Amino acid sequence: MVKVVKRLYTFLIYLFLYAPILILMFFSFNKSRFRGNWGGFTLKWYKALFQDAQIMSSLYYTISIAIISSIVATVIGTAAAIGIYKMDRKMKNLILNLTYIPVLNADIVTGVSLMILFIFIKLPLGFLSLLIAHITFNIPYVILSVLPKLRQLDNNIYEAALDLGATPGYAMRKVILPEIMPGIITGALLSFTLSIDDFVISFFTTGSGVSNLSITIYSMARRGINPKINALSTLMFIAVLSLLFVINMRWNKNEKESVQ
Repeated sequence: MVKVVKRLYTFLIYLFLYAPILILMFFSFNKSRFRGNWGGFTLKWYKALFQDAQIMSSLYYTISIAIISSIVATVIGTAAAIGIYKMDRKMKNLILNLTYIPVLNADIVTGVSLMILFIFIKLPLGFLSLLIAHITFNIPYVILSVLPKLRQLDNNIYEAALDLGATPGYAMRKVILPEIMPGIITGALLSFTLSIDDFVISFFTTGSGVSNLSITIYSMARRGINPKINALSTLMFIAVLSLLFVINMRWNKNEKESVQ
């Protein structure tokens, strides 16, 4: 009986969380423009979505910034994680605490701070400022994804490679990086997902003519709920959910490998 109650309770929680999204997805196939009426099944809103120049422009900026920022953040974050791992205990704890701050900090504080910084250094708000902002908030997530894999490493592997004649650079490329690659890939996927999903920081750091999908959806919703928003939100939800499944699978695989 207790097990049934627990399962029912869990089901109700997830139903409460995901029912609005399911309703949105359901009405993305509604032929009628009005949410209260079901006019029949249709894919016309998805067709209209891909014919909307504003949305396609936002999609281009979203994907471009997500790919570039995740790659740059992964490179910087991986190098930073290796550097942090080699530090002494006190310095490592200090740097890790500083790394946690952007993760725990409110997005609105980060967004406003970056906007003020860009204005102070006279960097025009636009594609470059938006890209730098996404790289900035993605780096800590990469560091926190790579560090656990570094902790699992045998410290003697790198030294053994050097004793066998490998140069430090060659040993890093051929020995260390393959061992921590699962953490690097996880950090890259997480960065990509967060970049696509971000609204608050993007809102404060972008300029005229450059917006991602989150900002475009917000702008369209202020003029009333357009059925194209339902279609776009459905596609975004499926894309982010797919990436999160991949990240989850990699994390579970990493945990199993660490236990073995």
